[in-house]
Amino acid sequence: MEVDQYVYFALKSERMPAEEMATRLGLEADEVTIRAGKRLEPPHPAVHIWQINVPRSSRPVDDMITALADRLEPYAPAIGVLADELDRHEPGRTAVLQVVRFFGDGDEDSGEEQITEAPTRPRPLGWHLDRRVLDFLQTTRAELDVDEYGDTL
Repeated sequence: MEVDQYVYFALKSERMPAEEMATRLGLEADEVTIRAGKRLEPPHPAVHIWQINVPRSSRPVDDMITALADRLEPYAPAIGVLADELDRHEPGRTAVLQVVRFFGDGDEDSGEEQITEAPTRPRPLGWHLDRRVLDFLQTTRAELDVDEYGDTL
């Protein structure tokens, strides 16, 4: 079984632009989304997003999460303060650590951009979060959201 996967951390807001989030955190995003940048009614996208990415990789997903936590750890207290502020004024939670995984047999070309490394083969189904990553999630007030897709045959 082959696995195509990526990980990112995001702050989302209906009110605060990603540029302001970056200024408040002292860290430029790898990727931003501007609310209603494409359509005004209803707004699409519906929120501003400040996002830090870990590229698609053949590394185990827990290693990708650790790399993301390593990169953001110096900013974790500021992220937590900003997430707490946004959570008080926004519906739902605003901080998320997102894991996306696609499982497949590798025989079909999906038409999507191919990853630069070989798809994951060793331990593709199991992963864990160590105490340091859990502490990072708590400090940043982030939820963990895991999306997994694949062949059901």
